[in-house]
Amino acid sequence: MMSAGTNTAGLAMPGLDRQNGHQNQVGKKEINCCSFQMPLHYPRYTKRDYETMPEWKLDCLLKQYGLPVVGDVNQKRNFAMGAFLWPSQHE
Repeated sequence: MMSAGTNTAGLAMPGLDRQNGHQNQVGKKEINCCSFQMPLHYPRYTKRDYETMPEWKLDCLLKQYGLPVVGDVNQKRNFAMGAFLWPSQHE
């Protein structure tokens, strides 16, 4: 069994202190309090999907993209449609 910081030939690889491959990150914690993180996929909902989407799902979607989750359900729907639909899809 190889330890972290060694490659398949058993040679030491400087800077690799953790098995997850993060270099020089021992003991360092990242703080993501208020930063935007782009999810892997862009939402592919239609206007009709947003119009019928339950409020809890809108909240999750907006939070996932780091967008504000304020207002009533109609305001959230309008905001989500404005953020995620192309102008041609608004009709």
